[in-house]
Amino acid sequence: MVSSPPATPAFLQLAAHPLRWRLLSELASSDYRVRELVELVGQPQNLVSYHLRLLRDGGLVTARRSTYDARDSYYHLDLERCAHALATTGTALHPALRLPPAPPPPAHAPHPVPASPPSVRRPRVLFACTGNSARSPIAEALLRHRTGGNVEAISAGSHPRQRLHPDAVAVLQEHYGIDVPDQRPRHLDTVSGCRFDYVISLCDRVREVIPDFPGSPRHVHWSIPDPATAGTAAHSGSGGTAGLAGTAAEIDTRVHYLLPVLMPQEAQS
Repeated sequence: MVSSPPATPAFLQLAAHPLRWRLLSELASSDYRVRELVELVGQPQNLVSYHLRLLRDGGLVTARRSTYDARDSYYHLDLERCAHALATTGTALHPALRLPPAPPPPAHAPHPVPASPPSVRRPRVLFACTGNSARSPIAEALLRHRTGGNVEAISAGSHPRQRLHPDAVAVLQEHYGIDVPDQRPRHLDTVSGCRFDYVISLCDRVREVIPDFPGSPRHVHWSIPDPATAGTAAHSGSGGTAGLAGTAAEIDTRVHYLLPVLMPQEAQS
């Protein structure tokens, strides 16, 4: 008697298509708008939009309205869901192939990254947002914390505020054990001549005005709304530190997946 074949895991059904795999690969490194993905993959917009919709329906990709131009949306690959889907796919083939995703590190503990030898240059990362008062300083603090200082993290803004958002300072201290009481926002102009390996924009507005930096750094975009705005607080259901805690958690997840890119030698050890 011939047994019925097992159902193909949903992740394989989605990812096996060449264009969808290409879209997943592009979104694994940065958030993009549809027209940018069209240029990257060299396919018509209607076809790209169709496959993006399938990836969204499958829960692998999310879309967020641009805060710079509300007619645009940024697409983001949910790497946490992808990790879970890959683990589930392995188990469906054979129990021995189960690969559970690594648990996130404790909030207050840095990743166990060994100190770099003095002869090895530390990767340099610039985080940018508009006010440099919440998103980008949170990302700066978390990356420095998670790598034990083995990555040089800096943040700046196109229109820096007078001081860090007090709730951002409180969230970093209360949730991650990081103290930044004396840090002040800085302007992008103050780092315009510096060399970076990665320039990561965290808001849609600043992405449009980031200056050119020497050395051709890799540009990455994380489309994260301003947690200090009333719209974000209303969307999250609460204001104050609760809204900023959710933003910090999203940034921490993105930092977690950035580490193997910045330090592939540690990821393989």
